[in-house]
Amino acid sequence: MNRQEGLAERFEAHRDHLRGVAYRMLGSLDDADDAVQLAWLRADRADLDGVENLAGWLTTVVARVCLDLLRTRRSRGEEPLTSTEDAFTERPGGTEPEHEAVLAETVGLAFLVVLDRLGPAERVAFVLHDLFAVPFDEIATVVGRTPVASKKLASRARSRVRGVATVGEADLARHYTLVDAFLAASRGGDLDTLVELLAPDVVRRVDRVAVPADTATVVRGARAVAEETRVFAHRARIGEVALVDGAPGIVMAPGGRLRLALRLVIEHDRITEIDVIADPARLDRLALAVGPR
Repeated sequence: MNRQEGLAERFEAHRDHLRGVAYRMLGSLDDADDAVQLAWLRADRADLDGVENLAGWLTTVVARVCLDLLRTRRSRGEEPLTSTEDAFTERPGGTEPEHEAVLAETVGLAFLVVLDRLGPAERVAFVLHDLFAVPFDEIATVVGRTPVASKKLASRARSRVRGVATVGEADLARHYTLVDAFLAASRGGDLDTLVELLAPDVVRRVDRVAVPADTATVVRGARAVAEETRVFAHRARIGEVALVDGAPGIVMAPGGRLRLALRLVIEHDRITEIDVIADPARLDRLALAVGPR
């Protein structure tokens, strides 16, 4: 076996791990696979005779590639969709490859959405340390900071990921339970349960970009809101509960890209207001976090 064949075999043994690292940093399996491939090209050109921990070395290489990709992505911006509904429309053969769906379920789309709010260096530092236990002296070489500065990056990111709830602990737990039940009923089109969870005079407001032209942007009453919720059950199937402006709400991120957020107001254990946010400018202003469960 020549050198290249031996390296290729050792690299393949670490591919799944490297893909997992890159996916959490980039939020896209296609981008993650590209990052892993770039790492292989760098490894193939490098002198690895003195490398004792190949997995660690490859992890830092992938992290550097991801950091460059995140910075490029931020500098060029993202192109908006012409229609919000396009993002929720199934393509032939399914909305995404099965292996990406499994990864997304494992990581959590809400978690990916929150990570996407972090700066490139913050995201890399947080993922490497908090998710893969990489020491800060190694992270420092990736992000180009001191170990102390790298630790601060991860700490700042951790605070943003966790967020700050605007309600007390007991209320927070009840609200999470109610929002979980609302999301489950929305996915299943369970009209009776939806009506029970909504206040009789509930108000649903939605950005025009999120609904067809013949759909009202304001709907009032538990029965009317519940019936409309069933119409958009296909969206709820990829919804996840998250902290939205400090309170339990719902985010919807097909393909890991935030398209809708539901900001909910809960009073006396009923949902009294639903604000469906889809306008990109409004989405950018939301404070999103995974929050304590």
